[in-house]
This record gives sequence, C-alpha cells and structure tokens, in this order.
Amino acid sequence: MNKVFIGGGQLTLDEFIQVTRGGAQVELTEDAVKKIRISRQIVDDIVAEEKAVYGITTGFGNFSDVKISREQCKSLQTNLLMSHACGVGNYLREDQVKGVMLLRANNLANGYSGISENTLNTLIAMLNSGVVPAIPEKGSLGASGDLAPLAHMALPMLGLGKAFYEGELLSGAEAMKRAGVKTITMVEKEGLAITNGTQVMTSVGAHAVYDAIRVAKMADIATALTSEALNGITDAYDPQVHLVRGHAGQIVTAENLLTLLDGSEMTTRQGEIRTQDAYSLRCIPQIHGASKDCFNYVKSKVDIEMNATTDNPIIFPETRDVISGGNFHGQPMAITFDFLSIGISELANISERRIERLVNPALSSGLPAFLVEDGGVNSGFMIVQYAAAALVSENKVLAHPASVDSIPSSANQEDHVSMGTIAARQADEILGNVKKVIAMEMMTACQAIDLRGKKKLGKGSEVAYNAIREAITPYIVDREMYVDINKAEEVIFDNDLLSKVEAAIGELKF
Repeated sequence: MNKVFIGGGQLTLDEFIQVTRGGAQVELTEDAVKKIRISRQIVDDIVAEEKAVYGITTGFGNFSDVKISREQCKSLQTNLLMSHACGVGNYLREDQVKGVMLLRANNLANGYSGISENTLNTLIAMLNSGVVPAIPEKGSLGASGDLAPLAHMALPMLGLGKAFYEGELLSGAEAMKRAGVKTITMVEKEGLAITNGTQVMTSVGAHAVYDAIRVAKMADIATALTSEALNGITDAYDPQVHLVRGHAGQIVTAENLLTLLDGSEMTTRQGEIRTQDAYSLRCIPQIHGASKDCFNYVKSKVDIEMNATTDNPIIFPETRDVISGGNFHGQPMAITFDFLSIGISELANISERRIERLVNPALSSGLPAFLVEDGGVNSGFMIVQYAAAALVSENKVLAHPASVDSIPSSANQEDHVSMGTIAARQADEILGNVKKVIAMEMMTACQAIDLRGKKKLGKGSEVAYNAIREAITPYIVDREMYVDINKAEEVIFDNDLLSKVEAAIGELKF
C-alpha cells in the first residue's frame, strides 16, 4: 500500500486525496520525530518551572488570565476537549474526516505545537486503521480555528465521543478497541494543540477544489456535446483569439474544446449557418476559463494551508520562545473558499443557459420543443431545465460570502471570526448541485444530437456520448425523468467519464 510521509511541509493535494480516498498509509519522517521531541521538552520545562504560558498553565479564551496549578494541567486538556465538543448537524463525510485527521497530524508534525510523540502516533494510528471520528458539520466559527469539530475528532482518542469503524457508528472507546488502537490521556497543552487550527475548513475545501478541477473539465465536455447539438461555430475557439487576451484558463479551455470536437461533422464555421453563436457557446473559453483560474488560485492557497502551522501558542525550539498569536484564524481560507463558491457556481450558471437553448424551439435552430417529437401529450425535457434553474438559483444563495460575516465570542476576547468552515461547506454543497446540472446538460445534449440526426462526433465528445447512451436510451415518450438524471450523474461522475475521454484524446488542460 502507498505511504504518504508527513512532517516536511511538502504534503500535496494529490497525496492528500491518496490518503482520504485511496487508503494510503501515513507515516512520520525521522526529522519530524526529532522536532516533536524537542518542542515537547520545552512544554515539559514550562510546566516544571510553573511559568504562566497561555494554554499550558492558563485557561483558554477569556480565561487566559486564570493560572492553572501543576496538578490541574492535565485535567485542563481533557476538560477542554469535552467542553468544546459542541458540534451539531449531520456528520462530515468519511473522506472529509480523514482529511481533517491527516491535516491535523501534518500540522502537529511540523514540531511547533508541543504535542507528545505518543499522542500524535495515536492520531496517525487511528487514521491508518480506519477509525473515523463522528464530527458534526456545524458549530465552527473558523477562529480560534475549528474548535468544536476538532474536539469531536479528538474525543475517541480518550475513549470518548463517537466514531465509525468499518461503516458502523460506535462509541469512541469501542471503535478504538476494535481497531486495536490504545486510548490515551492527554498531557499539558495537547488538548489545545489538537483543537487550535483550520484543518476542518481546509479538508472540506481541499476536497471541493480537487473535485471542482475535474468538474470544470466535465463542463468542457458538456459544452462540446451541446455545441454539436446546436451546430456551434468553432471559430470562436481559435487560439489566436485567446492568446491576444492572455488569461491562462481561457487559453486552455479553448484548446480543450477544439481537442474534444476534433473531427466532428456536427459543428460549423462562421457564416455557414449563422455569423456567430450566443454567449453561452461563443464565450465558453472566457467563462469556464475564469473558473479554472479561480480554482488554480484556490489550490495554491490550499497547498500552503495544508502544510501550515496553525496552532496557538506556537513553540519555537530554536529560540525557546512560546508566542501566542493568531495563526488559527481562518480568514485566509474563508475568503479563498468564498471565491471557490463563485467559481463553481458559474459552471452551472452557464450550463443551465445551454440547456435552455437546447429545449427552447425559439433558440435551438430547428430542434423540436423540449426535445420530444410528440409534444403536448409528452413534456419531454421541459422540467429538466426547471430543475437545473432551481439548482442554479440555490447556488446563488449559497454563494453569498460567509467571510463578510463575523460575530464576537468568548466574552469579546475573540471579537472577529472568519466563518471559514461555513464558506468551505457552502462550496462543497454548491459543487454537488453543479454536478447535477452538468449531468442534466450532457443527457439533454445527447437527446438533441439524436433528434438533429447524429453524424460523426468529435474524438472526445463521441466517447462521452457513447458512455451516456450505454446507460440511457433515447427519449421517445415521457418516462420517469429523475431516473435518467441519476443515471447520467452516475455515469459521468461515479464511473469516471473523464478518464474514458482522456484515454481517447489525452489529458484535458487545466
């Protein structure tokens, strides 16, 4: 089985996905172990000398001026985890939780947190053995980090809380027992080290941007099918047009479309049928390209945050300084994930407009109304566009930026918070809606291609068409449409249509 090493500040998004979805095992580097031991010794010295240092020998938040006795320092950590576990709502997905565990372990492995080697090894053992803490999705303000959800992550380490093991929801103690991982008692600073960080928002957002990159390529494939169904004009994708503007996403989108449509007998050139297409076809490089540029920016920020130290206080072994700062504040990621929401939403916005052009006889250049021959008694694809429009409108609400909101907490000690975890969750929910809209467009475009009188399709679009037609037969009379929509989404996303297309034409650019 593949291994991913942590502690060197080099964790990549692909490695992250290998662990959270591919089952790769996690291991500390030797250098990380050395750094962990050094910073832990500094914490032990502080406790022995009874110095007043935030979170080690003091309370938390507004209790930061309350000195904790040496005898109570260990109880302080357990009390913190139990009291902070205030999450509510549905549980995060398994891959998201594994991402939280991996990122928290990677943060602690940087050697600036004062965690003990035993505690960090326990967290890694849980991850490697399949203990998945039950983490409610709601309850984080995104500063001081993801306190509530990270507390839920840590409870099973103590034999508390709940966790999934082999798909079954168990008590934390039972899950650890079945996995053969020993529970622990946390020592000084460890409860704080476990909970002060941005790993929940980063895990949710990292999965979202990874999937968004793939969905953007799917949107290019959907556009190619719709372009053929509407006898679209390919001149608008000529590289000369895009090079003179210079945006990278725009350039690669135009290249993708020409690659997908290469050899098609259903597209046209300007002047053959019409002079120009509507924006929903002609401006795809500019629109999809802007979303791609957005996703690349988001990925660059995720790459940084996955390897960042977001603890408080931070221990600097070289100087033995212990500094209480604000690296737990989620604002850098909150704004980033709000941007991600906008970029993802636009893919569905323009997809729905292409669906409208396919089903509307005033816009489809000769296709029957709602893509059914015997209209009237049959409604055809009429309500597919309704459903797509509903999802698009819902996304507009969800794309309202979470980061512009703040509300004070901890008796106004924590008087500005990021809402970054809400931003990440919104982006993830929008992504789910976008997948459905893209699936609706592809199945609608295939229906239109058949009604137009299918000819030779492009090298890439032909693969997509065939995959969809293997699962969904042409629509002759009304049937339960949701079945087709669900099949289309399964074929496209669960069965990895993108890999099939790229096997035929090479990797699509991003």
